[in-house]
Amino acid sequence: MAAIPEGPRWATVAARSVPFAGVWWALAEGAPASWWVGVPAVVLAALASAALMPPVPIVWRELPGFVPFFLKRSVLGGLDVARRALHRRLPIAPAIIDYRFRLPPGLARVMLANTISLLPGTLGAGMEGDLLKVHVLDGRHDTAGEIAKVEAAIARVFGMTL
Repeated sequence: MAAIPEGPRWATVAARSVPFAGVWWALAEGAPASWWVGVPAVVLAALASAALMPPVPIVWRELPGFVPFFLKRSVLGGLDVARRALHRRLPIAPAIIDYRFRLPPGLARVMLANTISLLPGTLGAGMEGDLLKVHVLDGRHDTAGEIAKVEAAIARVFGMTL
C-alpha cells in the first residue's frame, strides 16, 4: 500500500509566503488594490512550494561563510581560465572526471553539481548514481580535491557530516 504524503507544514507555508509576498508587491509596484488577487496567489504559491519541495534543514549561520568561500574560488578560477585563454600555447588538457559523491542524494547533491558548474574551468556534465561527471579544462590538476572542498562546505550548510 502506498504511503499517503503528509500535507504541507504550516510553518513552512508561512515562511515561504514572505518572499512570495515580496515578489508580488514588487510586480504590482506596491499597489494596495492588487492584494485582492495577490493574497490568494501568494497563499497558493506557498502551498504549492511546500508540497513540491519539503523543507530542507539548512544551517543558516554557515551561509555567510559559504559565500566568500565560493566567491574566492570563483575569482581564482576565473583568473586561471583567463590566463589559459591568453597564453600563447593555450595550456589546457580537457577531460571528463568522475567524482564520487559523499553527500546523500537530494538537494545538497544538486547544489554541489550547480556550484561546480558556476566555478570557472569546471562544468557538471551529469549525475549517474553516486557519480558526478565533471568536464574540466585541465585534467592534470587535482580537481577532485577542489570538488571535495566545495562538497565539505555544502555539507556544513546542510548540517551534514561527510
